[in-house]
Amino acid sequence: MRSGAKIGIVGGAFALVLGGVGYGAYNVLDGLGGGGGGTSTAADSSEVRTGPVTEKEIAETSEKFLAAWAKGDAAVAAELTNNKGDAEPALAGYSETAHVTKAVITPGAATGSTVPYTVKATVSYQGTSKPWSYASKLTVVRGLTTGHALVDWEPSVIHPDLAKGESLETGEASSAAIEAVDRNGQVLSTEKYPSLGGILDELRKKYGEKAGGTAGIETWINSANADGADRTLLTLVKGKPGQVQTTLDAKIQAAAERGVKKFAQASVAAVEPSTGAIRAIANNRDDAFDAARQGRVAPGSTMKIITAAMIIQNGLGGENTPVECPSTVPWVGVVFHNLDDFSMTDNPTLKRAFARSCNTAFIKPVLPLGNKRDTALGTEAKQYFGIGLNWQTGMVTVDGEVPTSSDAETAASFIGQGKIQMNPLNMASVTATAVRGQFLQPYIVPKDLDNRTFATASPLPPGVSSQLKNMLRYTATSGEGTATQAMAGVRGDKGAKTGSAEVDGHATSDSWFAGFCNDLAAAALVQSGGHGGDAAGPVVAEVLRAGP
Repeated sequence: MRSGAKIGIVGGAFALVLGGVGYGAYNVLDGLGGGGGGTSTAADSSEVRTGPVTEKEIAETSEKFLAAWAKGDAAVAAELTNNKGDAEPALAGYSETAHVTKAVITPGAATGSTVPYTVKATVSYQGTSKPWSYASKLTVVRGLTTGHALVDWEPSVIHPDLAKGESLETGEASSAAIEAVDRNGQVLSTEKYPSLGGILDELRKKYGEKAGGTAGIETWINSANADGADRTLLTLVKGKPGQVQTTLDAKIQAAAERGVKKFAQASVAAVEPSTGAIRAIANNRDDAFDAARQGRVAPGSTMKIITAAMIIQNGLGGENTPVECPSTVPWVGVVFHNLDDFSMTDNPTLKRAFARSCNTAFIKPVLPLGNKRDTALGTEAKQYFGIGLNWQTGMVTVDGEVPTSSDAETAASFIGQGKIQMNPLNMASVTATAVRGQFLQPYIVPKDLDNRTFATASPLPPGVSSQLKNMLRYTATSGEGTATQAMAGVRGDKGAKTGSAEVDGHATSDSWFAGFCNDLAAAALVQSGGHGGDAAGPVVAEVLRAGP
């Protein structure tokens, strides 16, 4: 692709702007006029090609596609993709429903078969216009049946945030504007706190009218999910915002944003044990998925917080009870290992095994439960830690799952593997419950804002919380605790638990870390991050240092 080429919509009429640089012998305008007549490129030859697309094919196909799109000829542009049925209405909607009246598309240098480009556009609606800029990319592939070089159609070709089933639209916003503020009245914006984008969109949809706001004129992405929130991309005319008070803390949120930037695929959440209030939630992911509150993955050894409570409550041990920690333990034909097959042979206690994250010490004690083994952990998680109780947080969240298991999956569940599904918000809540002694459902806006009902759970029996808290403290402060290094810079009453969760098909385990300091509990996940203390640990420590 020639770096000087620009494809634009000028004054409402579509045209190709060469920017002083030609395309050599290949004229991208050939065949593009009159609604899509044939072209003379190799792609239209009767020969059916195979193998990877060539550099020439990548350049020609991307140039022709961008030129057709810029001319407003959706039919021709769609023919140059491998999914005409989906591409044509999306491309037509760029001017018809998104109301883009001017645009300049500037391609960059191809990397392999992928061509990046920037778009500088103007959106006009009911006499109001505003500039709009963004970057996207396309990939050229070989057509499966024709052998032609074609643009691999994805909605993100039009805009990087656009997903399957979604569309662009400009008009009066579908929900009233809001001004979300933190618990101290500080305004929360996506510019300052990028991780809050999806949350603020949800709060706007759910509470904008209740807060007394009015709608403005905007360009937005229509959500593919009926329950999802539209995502504003550009504001042409501001609506009158209604104020929505959240439980977030701007200082802690800023720390969470810094923390997740330390590692790719990182997510973190923080809650206040004394109230259940969510103080921060942040993500740094390639796919923009809010894994901190909606993820469903195995939590690894952070789950031992609940397993330890189950052991104590069933009379199978206590923090100072001697336990066995062999390097391996068999369970229904499956052998479970400790990390690097380490063992503890110096008469360890449950607290020390917790601190070292000895897997076998949390599997062997459960054998006496007999028929209750398959359901004991799920009962503990739901009855005392509030997992799976349909949390009404004020936004979309997944509240964890500890399903009934059998055979080796039961043993795996005790160390946070098997069918267990959690996210950082769940594990931050689990940690907060261990610290306070009673589950308080996390929430981001007060329940009286819409009179929703909070989930409730039984208090932990007397003495269980104090033992869990001592085990967490020991793990974060003793010489043998796996969380000690990560928590070294955290001051105050503190405790933590590390976790590593193996994922099928991944060479590196997911990194988990859950911890508390004073009246703040946090948990982080770094997918494919390795040991819990190495990746997720520093993320949680960053958040806890910003707390009370």
